[in-house]
Amino acid sequence: MLTVHHLGKSQSERIVWLCEELGIPYELKRYARDSVTMLAPPDYKALHLVGAAPVITDGDLVLAESGAIVDYIIAKYGNGRLVLRTDDPDFAQFLYWFHFANGTLQAGMGRLMLLNRLKLADDNPMLVAIRARVDRAFDLVDARVRDAEYLAGGSFTTADIMTVFTLTTMRYFQPYDLARCPNVVKYLGRVSARPAYRRAMEKGDPGMALLLS
Repeated sequence: MLTVHHLGKSQSERIVWLCEELGIPYELKRYARDSVTMLAPPDYKALHLVGAAPVITDGDLVLAESGAIVDYIIAKYGNGRLVLRTDDPDFAQFLYWFHFANGTLQAGMGRLMLLNRLKLADDNPMLVAIRARVDRAFDLVDARVRDAEYLAGGSFTTADIMTVFTLTTMRYFQPYDLARCPNVVKYLGRVSARPAYRRAMEKGDPGMALLLS
C-alpha cells in the first residue's frame, strides 16, 4: 500500500492532492507540528534522513522530495494522467513550471522567511534583493495565469499541484499579499474548485483556512 506521511501545513499536501486527483488507493498518516517550534515531530523526522516533508512509503521504498515523489507516483500509478507528452506543444511549458515551483518560487519564499526571522533592517541589501526576487517570481506566475488557464496551458497538470502550496499554505510561514497578483487569485479560484483539491485539504489539514486570496 502506498502511504503518504503528511505533516500538517507542509509541502506534503501536494502528494495528498495528487493521490486524490488520480483516484488511487493510498493510506494517509497525519503528523502534527510541534505547537511551539512548528517543526516536525521526532517520529516524522525519523522517517527519512532529511527529516522534512513530504515522505512516502511504498512497500520497502521510502522516498522524500516532493518533485521526486510526484514523478514516482505518476510513473507508477498515473497511466499518463496529469502530465503532457513530449509531442504536446505545451510540453516545454509543463516542464518549466513543474521545476519553477521548487527551483525558484518555493526557494525564494523559503529564503525570505529565514531572512525575516533574523530581524534584519528593512533596507538590508540581502533582504531587499530576496524580496525583489520573490516579487518577480509571483509576477511571472501572475502573467502566466493571465494568459493561460493553467500553468502548462489549457490542461491541469502536476505543475499546478507543485505550485499551489507556495501560493497558499506557505503564506502561513511567510506572508505575501496577493492583492498585487489579481490573476493568481483568479487562478487559485479555478484550482481550488476542483473536488480533489477540496478532498485533499480536508483530509490532510481538516479545518485549516485555505489562503486562496
